Amino acid sequence: MAQPTVAIVGRPNVGKSTIFNRVAGERISIVEDTPGVTRDRIYAHGEWLGHNFNLIDTGGIEVSNEPFIKQITAQAEIAIDEADVIIFMVNGKQGITDADERVAQILYKSDKPVVLAVNKIDNFESRADIYDFYALGFGDPYPISGAHGLGLGDLLDEVIKNFPEVPENQPDDSIRFSLIGRPNVGKSSLVNAILGDSRVIVSDVAGTTRDAIDTKFVHDGQEFTIVDTAGIRKRGKVYEKTEKYSVMRAMKAIDDSNVVLVVLNAEEGIREQDKRVAGYAHEAGKGVIIVVNKWDTLKKDNHTQQQFEADIRSEFQYLAYAPIIFVSAKTKQRLERLPNLIEKVDDNHNKRISSSTLNEVIMDAVAITPTPTIKTRKLRIYYATQVATAPPTIVLFVNDPELLHFSYKRYLENQIRKNFDFKGTPIHIIARSRK
Repeated sequence: MAQPTVAIVGRPNVGKSTIFNRVAGERISIVEDTPGVTRDRIYAHGEWLGHNFNLIDTGGIEVSNEPFIKQITAQAEIAIDEADVIIFMVNGKQGITDADERVAQILYKSDKPVVLAVNKIDNFESRADIYDFYALGFGDPYPISGAHGLGLGDLLDEVIKNFPEVPENQPDDSIRFSLIGRPNVGKSSLVNAILGDSRVIVSDVAGTTRDAIDTKFVHDGQEFTIVDTAGIRKRGKVYEKTEKYSVMRAMKAIDDSNVVLVVLNAEEGIREQDKRVAGYAHEAGKGVIIVVNKWDTLKKDNHTQQQFEADIRSEFQYLAYAPIIFVSAKTKQRLERLPNLIEKVDDNHNKRISSSTLNEVIMDAVAITPTPTIKTRKLRIYYATQVATAPPTIVLFVNDPELLHFSYKRYLENQIRKNFDFKGTPIHIIARSRK
């Protein structure tokens, strides 16, 4: 199921980005002692005591005529709407300000669990400084120091206590897929067209993500589940105008999918945001299909499709394994092919190759193109075995993993793909020392 989401909110310059970077484990947000530096929501994955979650850093909420303040406030309010738990951060050195109280008013209306973090308490002997913050009405304030990393454990303990309960997993043989992409590529229209074409809609099943509805349907005897489609349809134009919003939607949908449909707009061509969103699906190791929508709107000749496909392969080199299909939600052109293509990609994503057959392919590949020699040391591959599916993951036992250059790893992957149908799924190849 989709991971819970934690949003860090507060007025500008209380240390949200510093805490975000500490929890995420890397320096993702720009940390600068200037209010308003973080203008957009920034996303990462966090983990605490075995609990994985999505983390959002937000711009500070403030009512002002300063440049970007309206946009920052809008971004923060969207993050609040998406969150399962909110960390409300204040500055312990400055006490409660009017801006803090305005943020608190917004959080009261959200009806979400709020954990109050009092930052910049660098000396925990002065914990008495935090008692004034009880007046904000969010229960116990948690003293922390972003600069020194103090108190984060207690804070995160309280955060995970407020995660929504995950229902017990029910047996589900359906293929779960989602449609991701930037705003205005036609995701909602495609969802409605797919469901409209289906002869049997089984049910709408509420997910753990707020306002998310997973819709089940049957096509040629195979059950499918469209992940979080109601969220896409329900939010409407106000949210879709905020381009960054689509990133959070995409991350949540990807988490809960077996196969991801990356939707492009044929009228507008390929944009940077398309590549960014598609990258999340690739990095998550999901099955991927590239769907070019609004194909009916283009004036075409004998080379239009071939040229568009070449552009996609050039811009999405990391998705060379993904099939491309040109469709129209409006005319329903080629939509009848989508369910079967999704089923095929899901099969490939879960394919398992016997060790004996896999080793034959690897040894033949080495015979055709011998392993490289680096600084007089030659790579030796002793044995190969597939250790996981979804995505297919292959371990090579070698004399020294450092000798497996990425170019030779890519060559081996290409040889594997020549011998087995892994269309639509990434393949992970891992080198391990035989010792």
